[in-house]
Amino acid sequence: METYSFLRELADSWVLLALCIFYVGAIAWAFRPGSRAVHDEIANIPLKDDAESVNGQDDRPNGAPGRAAEAGPEESA
Repeated sequence: METYSFLRELADSWVLLALCIFYVGAIAWAFRPGSRAVHDEIANIPLKDDAESVNGQDDRPNGAPGRAAEAGPEESA
């Protein structure tokens, strides 16, 4: 039971501290000043294909089925 007690104390103190530091670091990394352009570009990825379709630059040939028809039976439900 000595190993369990040691690991329990380790997890309650140092591992908790390490995870808190990691969490704060991840938040700081996401909100750093230079990342705004990257986040804006990533946020517009779902809209990119829609904008191309509206402008008439759709890469599907005429008469080709849309995404709903391309999805399998398990995905369309």
